[in-house]
Amino acid sequence: MGLLDSVLGAVINNASQGAGAGTPAAGQGGGSGLGGLLNLAAQNPQLVQVVMSLLSNDGPVGGLSGLMAKFQQAGLGHVMASWLGSGPNQAISGDQLSQVLGSGPLSQIAAQLGVGQGAAAGQLAQVLPGLVDHLSPQGQAPEGGFGNAGDLLGMLGGLLQKA
Repeated sequence: MGLLDSVLGAVINNASQGAGAGTPAAGQGGGSGLGGLLNLAAQNPQLVQVVMSLLSNDGPVGGLSGLMAKFQQAGLGHVMASWLGSGPNQAISGDQLSQVLGSGPLSQIAAQLGVGQGAAAGQLAQVLPGLVDHLSPQGQAPEGGFGNAGDLLGMLGGLLQKA
């Protein structure tokens, strides 16, 4: 996973040089969301890796389309639509995200992060809205999803260039 390590290294280096100074860590806000994402990445690079795996087409839920379907099934499709749209991102709680993902994917994520399922859901709820928002800058979901893990790394690298 050399490419992932180098991208995460760039995220951490960028954040440590003050790219996210003074921004809220939640990453759910408006214009300062990328700085918050950079701070979170610097503090917990495993979390970024897990979220990117979740969003990738070759991930545990089938990428963006699979995740959107899970949100629809849980009655929260409008929440994810706000992240993809051009308006403000609706917040999601860890409990709601637990309902969306189900215990299988969530237990896998929790194991990767080395925390309990509730803590994993809470961490994902902090970063997922902002990351989905920044990966869909025109307010549109890419037709084929965000691609596989390698494609997502390229997209994240592009975001870092702008930060």
